[in-house]
Amino acid sequence: MNTAGKPSRWKKFNSQLDLQSMVWPGIIFVFIFSYIPMYGVVMAFQQYDIFGGMINSPWVGWMQFRMFFEAPEFWNVMRNTLVISLLKLIISFPAPILLALMLNEVGHMGFKRVIQTVSYLPYFLSWVIVSGFVFSLLSVDNGTVNYLLERFNLVQEPVNFLAVPKYFWSILVSVNVWKEVGFGSIVYLAAIAGIDPTLYEAASIDGASRFKQIHLITLPSITPIIVIFMILAIGGLLSAGFEDILLLATNPILRPYSDVIDTYVYRVGILNARFSYATAVGLFKAVISVLLLVTANKIARRADVSLW
Repeated sequence: MNTAGKPSRWKKFNSQLDLQSMVWPGIIFVFIFSYIPMYGVVMAFQQYDIFGGMINSPWVGWMQFRMFFEAPEFWNVMRNTLVISLLKLIISFPAPILLALMLNEVGHMGFKRVIQTVSYLPYFLSWVIVSGFVFSLLSVDNGTVNYLLERFNLVQEPVNFLAVPKYFWSILVSVNVWKEVGFGSIVYLAAIAGIDPTLYEAASIDGASRFKQIHLITLPSITPIIVIFMILAIGGLLSAGFEDILLLATNPILRPYSDVIDTYVYRVGILNARFSYATAVGLFKAVISVLLLVTANKIARRADVSLW
C-alpha cells in the first residue's frame, strides 16, 4: 500500500520513461549475453560431450582443475601471465596519467589538439593492423628499426626481434602503451578539467611553481579516479592480454615467454576441443580475479575511495 503523498513505483517509472528506455536495453543485453551463459560453467565439472550436451555429459568433479594444476605448462603460464600483467600495470597504468598532466600544461590549443589526435588514433586501430605495423617495423628485411641500428653501427647484422624470446615482453608492453595511452588519458583530462581554477590562481599567488601545483592540487584532485582504475587493473591481473599476444607471438619459439592463461585456453582448450578443460581454466581465472578485485577494493575503502 502506498503512503499518502508518495507516488507509486509505476508512476515513478512512467515519469522517468525516457531515462528508463536508455538503461533497460543495456541491462537486457548484459543479462542475455553475460548472465545466462554463466550456466555453462558447469562444464568445468564435467567431461563435456559435444553430442550429449551438458545434460548428458558425465560429471568428473574437480578433475579438470587438477589436470590444469598438474600440467607441465602450469607454472610457465602463470609466470608469464603475472609478469606481463605487472609490467603493463607498472608501465602502462601511469602513462595516461603522465600524458594527461603534460597535455594540461600545454597552453597552445592548436598544438594540444594535434597531440591529442595523434595519441588517440592508435586506439581505434585493430590489433591486426597494429601487429602488421610492428612486424613491418621490426622486419629483418628493410625494417625501419634494423635500418637505423645498422646505420648508426649499433648492430653488425639485422636482428629478428620477434624471434628472440628475451625481447618479447618489452615489445609487447611498448606496443600496448603506444596503442592505449592516448585514449586512456581522456578520463584523466576530464577529471583535471573539473578542478576549480581558483585553486591554481591561489597557489600561483602564493608562489607555487607549476610542479608544486601539480603535486599539491592536480594529483590529489584526481586521486579518486586513479584509485578506481587501479582497483580495476588489479582485478584484471590475470588478464594479461589475448589478441595482442596471439598476433605478435606467432613464432612458436616465443611460447615460453608469451603463453598466458587466455592464449593457453585458446590453444589447448578450444583448438583441441577440450571444452571442459578450457572452462575449468577460465573459471579458475575468474574466481582469482574476483578475489583480487574484492581485496583491492577493501584496501582502497580505508582511504574512503572504492567501487562499492
